[in-house]
Parts: sequence; structure tokens; C-alpha cells
Amino acid sequence: MPAAASSTTVAGLVTALVGFLSSFAVVITGLRAVGATPGQAASGLLVLSLAMGLATVLLAQRTRLPITVAWSTPGAALLASASAPSWSVAVAAFVLVGGLVLLTAAWPRLGDAIGAIPPVLAQAMLAGVLVPLCLQPVRSALEMPWLVVPVVLVWVVLLRFSARWAVPAAFAVTLGIIGWLAVRDGGVPASALVPRLDWTTPDFASTAVVGLALPLFLVTMASQNVPGMAVLASYGYRAPWRPAMAVTGAGTVLGAPFGGHAINLAAISAALAAGPEADADPGRRYLAARTAGFAYVGFALVSVAVAALVATAPAGFVAAAAGLALWPVLASSLSGALARPEDRIPVVAAFLVAISGVTVGGIGSAFWSLAVGLAFWAWYRPRPVEVPGSA
Repeated sequence: MPAAASSTTVAGLVTALVGFLSSFAVVITGLRAVGATPGQAASGLLVLSLAMGLATVLLAQRTRLPITVAWSTPGAALLASASAPSWSVAVAAFVLVGGLVLLTAAWPRLGDAIGAIPPVLAQAMLAGVLVPLCLQPVRSALEMPWLVVPVVLVWVVLLRFSARWAVPAAFAVTLGIIGWLAVRDGGVPASALVPRLDWTTPDFASTAVVGLALPLFLVTMASQNVPGMAVLASYGYRAPWRPAMAVTGAGTVLGAPFGGHAINLAAISAALAAGPEADADPGRRYLAARTAGFAYVGFALVSVAVAALVATAPAGFVAAAAGLALWPVLASSLSGALARPEDRIPVVAAFLVAISGVTVGGIGSAFWSLAVGLAFWAWYRPRPVEVPGSA
């Protein structure tokens, strides 16, 4: 194999490995929180892996750009702190999210409207919904230190010496511990390892659909799609907005009845395929993205065994690992949200409503966080003072 081909292959495999291992536990935790059974959560992980793999291959091959697609990790974290009347209502929200993403491809003004929402409010909402999950490692370390502390130690050490691999390694240790416990307790039934997609008919009748879908859509756009475009631009690539939104929106709609909450442009892992480490020639880096897409399809089969193992874990253990993985995201969200003093009152209002977990009219705190934040933004935030005679 030529050296150039070898580098793109390795970069693609690393992209997929980091992308999958760094957040699968967040996805499973989020799906279970909104009512999925272990089997439905396994189906969701499977269809998300397939959807983002196929979408990555399609976009990379058609555009010849290193575009990679991922599941919405911030969206899964939002689900982990949300609630839904039933799993079918949550699935309806997933369908609506995909429809809204498709609408941004067909109607640019919707994208402009999303862009008009102050990013600091979206960051404050995300930080608020992350806090409960980010507290889970602290609580679980006290309840089951013999399980959680080794995971934390691996994460802390690698965060110092090889930050890219800190979360994947922590999750690998988590899976190792769960596997040991499963073997000790009799193993995992073979039937649970068979790949299967579970269909759920969406229920659009509840007001909770909109209350869950809108924050999930906003977080997916603001925390994944927009930064994903920015990462590609930083390496000199101008990714086509409409085709990217059309593919990820369609993938979300098609995957939603099987439990997939959302796919979007990759942000953090995008740099692994788009950077010079993938290939010295920028025109060949799309091959790394394409390899990552094929690898995600392969991981779809592995995801069934992963989900089956996770289902056997002690209560709170996987959530602790997921929360640990989100500490850097929480730090980044808080830092960005509170960067400017003049924004802090609206930001704190949005953050506190999100962290409260309140539900009003069947609609969860993430939606009300945005509503309250925008109200405070319009009323409180100081406006520029006009100087008489200035033009």
C-alpha cells in the first residue's frame, strides 16, 4: 500500500474510532432517559452508526471534500437530562428535528433565523442540561468507587499526556469492566448480540414533541453543524451547506423511527480527517473521510454487542462515564457563555432554567431555558448608546 493511501486509511480509522468510542455511552444514556428499552437503545445506536457512516461516504465521495458526519453528542446529552411522556413521543421529536434540518437546506431564511439566536444562550442552555449528567461521576465515585475510580484515573492521566485518547480510553476501560462483570454473572445472551432494527411509530399528538424537538434541533445546529463547517473552513474547505443539510436531515428522518435522534456534521473529530495528518495533499483528504464512513458502517455491527454489554452494567456506571466525557464540553460551554460581562444576566437566566429541570405544559426545561434567555436578552441586555450628531 502506498504511503499516501496508508496515511488516509489510518486517519479515517482513527476518526471513526475516536468518534464512536468518545460518545457511544452518551448516546445510550440519552436514549434510555427518554424512554427507550435496552433493545430500542441498541437499535438507535445501530441506525445512527449506519446513517452517519453512509452519509459520510456519500458526502465525501460526491464533494471530494473531507466531510465527516457524526451523531449529535450534545443532543444526546440534552436527552439525558430531558423527559418524554413515552418513547414514541421522543421518536416523533427526532423526526421533527430531521424535518427542520431539511427545511434549513430548502429555506435559507430558517438557517438565518437560527443564526440570529445569540450563541451564548445556546451555550448556556447546553451547559445547564449537561450539569446533571456531569455530576454523575462524582456521585457514582462515592457509591461504587471500585468501578468508577479506575475509569477516572485513566481519563485524568491521558488528558494530561494524550488528550485526544482520554475519553476513548476511559470508555474502553468502562467496557472492559462491564465485560468482566457480565462474564462473572453469566455473560450476555446470544440473542442480544444479533443486529436488529426496532421500528417505533412516532406519536405527534403531545405538546412535548415540540418542546423536545426545538432544543434538540438548536443544539444540533449550533453545537455541531455550524462548528463543523467552521472546522472545515479552517483547513481551507468550503463545504456545501445545502447538500450537507439535505443528507444529514434525510438521514435523521429515516433513522428516527428506529431510535436515531440526530446526525450532523462532525465538529471535533472532523479535524482528524481534514488536517494535514490525514494527507499532505489537501485534495486527497476526502479519502480519509470516506474510510471513516466505511468504518462507521462496520462499527454498526459492533454497536449491538456494545449496547448489550451496557445494558448489563450496574445502574449509574455508564452514566458516570458519559458524564466524565462531557466535562470538557461543559467547561467550553460555560466559558463561551460567560465570556462577555454584558451578556451574563440573560446567560445565567437561561442556564438556571435549564438546570432546574422544570416541565411546564408538558414541555421540558431546555425549551423554557431558551424562551427565558431570549426574553432577558431582549429586555435586559444594554444597547449601544447613540452619540448625538454621529452618523
